[in-house]
Amino acid sequence: MAKFAVAGIVQVETIVRVEDIPVRYSPVTNMPDTVFTYVGGDAYNERVALKALGDEVEFFSMVGKQDLRGILWDEDFMGDGDFVLPVLESTPTAVILYDKKRQQQIFEDIKDMRDAEFNLSLFKEKIKDADAVVLANANFCRPLAAAAKEAGKLLAVNFRGFTEEKMQYNEDFFELADIIYVSDDNIVGSADEFVRKLADNYSAKIIILGQGAAGLTIFSREDELLAHYKPVKTNEIVNTSGAGNSLFSCFLHCYVSTGDAVHAVKKALLFASYKIGFMGTSVGFLKEEELEHWYRLIWGAGK
Repeated sequence: MAKFAVAGIVQVETIVRVEDIPVRYSPVTNMPDTVFTYVGGDAYNERVALKALGDEVEFFSMVGKQDLRGILWDEDFMGDGDFVLPVLESTPTAVILYDKKRQQQIFEDIKDMRDAEFNLSLFKEKIKDADAVVLANANFCRPLAAAAKEAGKLLAVNFRGFTEEKMQYNEDFFELADIIYVSDDNIVGSADEFVRKLADNYSAKIIILGQGAAGLTIFSREDELLAHYKPVKTNEIVNTSGAGNSLFSCFLHCYVSTGDAVHAVKKALLFASYKIGFMGTSVGFLKEEELEHWYRLIWGAGK
């Protein structure tokens, strides 16, 4: 079991299954089991996934001033490791449309999160015994990233909403990160070219490019590895929202414990493939013993 410090956005998400994207206009669409509302957000999903795997998690985020004791939080942010500060005017929200072709269209409203600052002294105090720090590339995480490196912590960054046009905006995160996760939604050129460019320009030990139904491409500086891995199948696909968060979480869980990037990426692909059999970005996570069981079934013992 490792100890992680995780910081980023938590939001209320509504996921809606539609026939096709773009959506054809209809005044009212009445279909059972097509609308799901729950807590989500990249960092929140990582928190839940790591806890499911048995890790200890210190979680840092912000919600609306009146929302912390709302109906969605009553059974959640009660642990000693949760530092979710009610300092925003409103809690971030998102609506995710998805169709039968696995296309998604996401509408996000992070409210006043861009202008908010997290309590840096609190963060510095609580990460002292963390094995790794996991951050989103949200504005408020910039000083947290610098603090994590000053404390000598392994720093992993999940670049949510990444586009190559925003590279300059994310420069400080790329320069500090030891482990990088990026989705291929908006990259230019081939996967190998993009990952190699990041590896040449920055000093990260590990770079993971999530490629959805195509699997992922991973670079490991220590192993002199640049490789593509196809996905595995463990579950019927219900919704792929949050798959990248689950993959990244499981990779970190395994890599921090073993230092073996290839072993970790195989388990991460498995973990994500199981998660997409569930509705909601923060549900459907395997426990450690379940993950081991599936790993033996797919790759065999010791591989």
